[in-house]
Amino acid sequence: MIILTVTYKCKSGMREQFYEAIRSEGIGEASEAEEGNVRYEYSYSAKGDDRLLLTEYWRDEEALAIHRDMPHFKRLGELKQAYVEDTEIVRSETPAE
Repeated sequence: MIILTVTYKCKSGMREQFYEAIRSEGIGEASEAEEGNVRYEYSYSAKGDDRLLLTEYWRDEEALAIHRDMPHFKRLGELKQAYVEDTEIVRSETPAE
């Protein structure tokens, strides 16, 4: 399983608007519905700053590659241009079962 921990550092004061745009366009739900997605969830930083956190769990590299070609993934990239100043992604993997 592939686990991605994504930290979006939003532009000052834009975290709520970014999350609302993601929710209103159904990006999270569309990602969760993909074949090979195990879990896909957003959360706020406990520090109360402008960060939005995303944790993704994917069955394998093939599922993740398909995800990157989806229209909702591309739309997320467009939204990031408007709301996000930096993105950090940490990837980890668990052994195949």
